[in-house]
Amino acid sequence: MLKLCGFAASNYYNKVKFVLLEKGVPFEEELVWPSAEESFLARTPLGKIPYLETDAGVMSESEAIVNYIESVHPQVPLVPRDAFARAKVHELVQFVELYIEWEARRLYGAAFFGQPPVEEIKQIVHQRLERALAALSRLTRLEAFALGSELTLADCALAVHLPVVGLATKLTYGVDMVATEPVTAYLERLARRPALQKVNADRTANLPLFAAYIRG
Repeated sequence: MLKLCGFAASNYYNKVKFVLLEKGVPFEEELVWPSAEESFLARTPLGKIPYLETDAGVMSESEAIVNYIESVHPQVPLVPRDAFARAKVHELVQFVELYIEWEARRLYGAAFFGQPPVEEIKQIVHQRLERALAALSRLTRLEAFALGSELTLADCALAVHLPVVGLATKLTYGVDMVATEPVTAYLERLARRPALQKVNADRTANLPLFAAYIRG
């Protein structure tokens, strides 16, 4: 039995959870907060979540985790068989996480946790997000799914990252930078999937605990 460890307010935790639910893989969850304790670092070297406990050992980093799950549970595939199409899925995930989510993460402290905003950072992030979000439209048409007619790992990443980025930009700039018509319609389609509904409901339930953890 796989055990997913972390907390449901985390979009990276939810990426893994969405994959597990879509693939119908049995798993357990353990509520775990980041820590610098040695016992914790033995499981996840930088003290981050999520991490996954398996019969073979423990692994961290959400992208490694979802690719492991895809390898050992190939039923209900979330990557194409074709090598080029499979690479395009990984390209899109990496693009969204490096150039959109991680860039927007510089806004999260002020947007979500009451930290004082830094105007220079706000301006830099806005410029970079504008460029990255424009490039996103060149990587995917967001018709049925991100890269065609079937759900892939790319959709599992976009579904959990883009709403958080959109909320952060709305709170920071007064405008949801993600909310173009194609993206909004795409996210609404994904939100109707039972697996993502479960992910989002658990995220909402976890937010008060996360807020208490942040407050210390």
